[in-house]
Amino acid sequence: MQKLSSNADWATRARAVLPGGGFGNFDPSVFIKSGSGARVIDEDGREYVDYLIGSGPMLLGHDNAEVLEAIYETLPRGLTFFANNATAIELAEEICRAVPGGEQLRYVSSGGEADMYAMRLARAYTGRDKIVKFEGGYHGMSAEAQMSLAPEKRANFPQAIPDSAGIPPSVAAEMLIAPFNDFDYIRSLMAEWGPKVAAIIVEPLQRIIPPLPGYLQLLREEADKYGCLLVFDEVVTGFRLSYGGAQELYCVTPDITTLGKAIGGGFPLAALVASAEIMAHFDKTQVGAEGWLMQLGTLSGNPVAAAAGLKTLEILRRDGQYDTLRANGQRVMNMTRTALDATGFGYEIVGDPTLFEVVFTDAPVRDYRDVQSSNTARATAYNETLRQEGIFKAAGKTYPSLPLTEGDFAITEAAIQKAAADLT
Repeated sequence: MQKLSSNADWATRARAVLPGGGFGNFDPSVFIKSGSGARVIDEDGREYVDYLIGSGPMLLGHDNAEVLEAIYETLPRGLTFFANNATAIELAEEICRAVPGGEQLRYVSSGGEADMYAMRLARAYTGRDKIVKFEGGYHGMSAEAQMSLAPEKRANFPQAIPDSAGIPPSVAAEMLIAPFNDFDYIRSLMAEWGPKVAAIIVEPLQRIIPPLPGYLQLLREEADKYGCLLVFDEVVTGFRLSYGGAQELYCVTPDITTLGKAIGGGFPLAALVASAEIMAHFDKTQVGAEGWLMQLGTLSGNPVAAAAGLKTLEILRRDGQYDTLRANGQRVMNMTRTALDATGFGYEIVGDPTLFEVVFTDAPVRDYRDVQSSNTARATAYNETLRQEGIFKAAGKTYPSLPLTEGDFAITEAAIQKAAADLT
């Protein structure tokens, strides 16, 4: 077989076996060969400073020695069992300690699965059907989650717009869509629909958009007022914004928390966490056949993933880790401001030092429509230049990580200056 040695070679082969030539995640023209620290190398041999870091999970970098050692120690004992294992129990104990209000969890393999089960669990617990979701909020690939994730056409709230083919209209009928950060709207929506709502599901930091002061507290109050559950999707923000996630940072405790990314240390692992009372619906002996929520997964609680996640969390608990992560992100934010201020173009750096993005706009960014109304063509050009100058990142997010070095920052600053200077 011919040895393939370039992105172009691999792209040709990929197009024969993959729809669109990719996995559906990222630019299919780029093939990553390896990663080390906060850098990756593609099949053309080009090295980048990595601000994608696997879409978030590689907080410690691509080859953290302690995580690798934990994986190597686990591998000879078996790859997966479809049965309980001690390492996954230890990880569950640590996650429940870290998550405010978390008493029990159930493992799955992806954050999208966790979100799907969280919505189903809320329905089982409350006996209601309606789910409140925020326009632009990402909660995986389930039919419910694909409602008004990235609608190209605007609709009147609370109408749900499917973002995928193959979803029956009956799904949209059970979803209520609200604008993020709109205090008056969520009050009016819950006044009308509250007694039928099973859950309000929200990313506490929606993609990159922070909640306005008091907004998450209002969601907590509205959920309590109408007897529904508040679900925080912390797949991205869990163990990133702080060790206890966004709920610790913003001082609001949800009823159900979904987690992924960091808890698997780079392996497919996710979980939903709640009180023992709510989680009882996964145990038929407690709730009976009528209230039982069936859930199983071949790789749920995989021991190798659990070992990687357990060591990752141990490292994140050490003194100064979050100070370093925030300082790294703030340093990139400051570089960006310095470069973009010189251009005279309107922009906002939206998010948190641990997760942010540049939005080219002259207006405040408070919800999905504000981002969509920005100068997306300018953002595309800016990100294309960053890639050309050795920065690997998604178009809509910048993920800082702990192993960024002075050399990485030097490359980053030069790339940002070039990208800013080239803007028109």
